[in-house]
Amino acid sequence: MDNLSLENAVLAANASQIAYEDGKTAKPKYIEMGFTTHKFLENDGAQAHMCSNKDFALIACRGTEPKEFNDLLADLNTIPKRHGPGFVHSGFRNEARKLWDNILSFAKRRENMPIIVTGHSLGAAMATYIAQELRWHGIKNVTLYTFGSPRLGSNDFVDAMDVPHWRFVNNNDSVCRVPPTILGFTHHGELQYINHYGNIRKMSPWQRWKDRIRGFWAALKKLQFFDNFYDHGMQHYVKKTENAAKKDK
Repeated sequence: MDNLSLENAVLAANASQIAYEDGKTAKPKYIEMGFTTHKFLENDGAQAHMCSNKDFALIACRGTEPKEFNDLLADLNTIPKRHGPGFVHSGFRNEARKLWDNILSFAKRRENMPIIVTGHSLGAAMATYIAQELRWHGIKNVTLYTFGSPRLGSNDFVDAMDVPHWRFVNNNDSVCRVPPTILGFTHHGELQYINHYGNIRKMSPWQRWKDRIRGFWAALKKLQFFDNFYDHGMQHYVKKTENAAKKDK
């Protein structure tokens, strides 16, 4: 699973969207996706869903809920925390650590099958931390799909990561540009940039800048004045990933 699979990306996107729901409402949706087991984790505001079937397992971390005070604190707590060879964002790490013991136990019982780790927004940063921790704890068959992820750690930390990671960014999604690089944070993973037209394209920084201008202008013409927040919505990642998979067939 070290190569990009748009089919797996669609599954991960849908799983990340469902992850915003509680265990009761999410379980039948994960079962409908083909999973035969489901467990909902919640600890002091941090939430994730763990699912599996006979073929593979999935861990989906919930993203930021604006009404959840702990989520806002986690997003704002940018104090660097020494971790491995570098540092990570304290708030994102702390949220992931709340669920870590249960996730590690779940993964160890399924270490011989592929494990997909995924999430959106805060959940994407948590998923990135968790996926690499699983690798460092000997769980090797891990693949990471993230959507609208903020930056998690320093260059030294990111350079030491060895998990296959497909990082989806939707046009003007501003969450993908925080915390700022001036504070020492950087991204991990192979960028899957979704342009203004909804296509996944490899583009230079200059081309992405021009594409974001096109996106802002198109949004202004539709009286959408906050395109950078609009593009962060998980529903847009689901729709555009599904469309990309259809075009790829």
